[in-house]
Amino acid sequence: MSLKLTKKSHACVRLHKDGRTLVIDPGAFSERDAAVGADAILVTHEHPDHFDEERLRAGLEANPGAEIWTLRSVAGKISGAFPGRVHTVGHGDAFEAAGFDLQVHGELHAVIHPDIPRITNIGFLVDGSLFHPGDALTVPEHPVDTLMLPVMAPWNKISEVIEYVREVKPRRAIDIHDALLTDLARPIYDSQIGSLGGAEHTRLTPGDSTQL
Repeated sequence: MSLKLTKKSHACVRLHKDGRTLVIDPGAFSERDAAVGADAILVTHEHPDHFDEERLRAGLEANPGAEIWTLRSVAGKISGAFPGRVHTVGHGDAFEAAGFDLQVHGELHAVIHPDIPRITNIGFLVDGSLFHPGDALTVPEHPVDTLMLPVMAPWNKISEVIEYVREVKPRRAIDIHDALLTDLARPIYDSQIGSLGGAEHTRLTPGDSTQL
């Protein structure tokens, strides 16, 4: 059965399959109820635009069966609040959550500036087809059909974004990490990524969905 993708604000996405919902990175730039209704939640790293304890708590309280999979740095901050419901994963791990098959790729956040220490970051490959890299330009050792593409961040520039699409070679790239991108600049990004990336390039308004 195909995946249904619903875009939330910034880096957060919701994936729906067989009546189950997987949410990735419900951070502080996303809607307050971004994780509500989730059966499983994935968090790529500790930065607040990807990890927000209030949003995670809302998701876990709404569904007592919901659980979180994340890297050690995030798990250490929240596992005490949600005993038995937070699982630590890292690069190379494979697991199943809420009926979704997941693989973990990557270890470090992209370089923001040489003077800023790098933190850990992981990306998630969902059902062998969709890849969410978090805050890194990780190239998974697996073909990718749909790449969730971080288009605007303090750590990237558009030439790197375009080269990332070329290296991953997805069938389609869909924008994430876009809360800092103004409406004035969006047509420029759409044109350049779409014409130079070598893949179908799509942008969804928060709340919009597409079938993958």
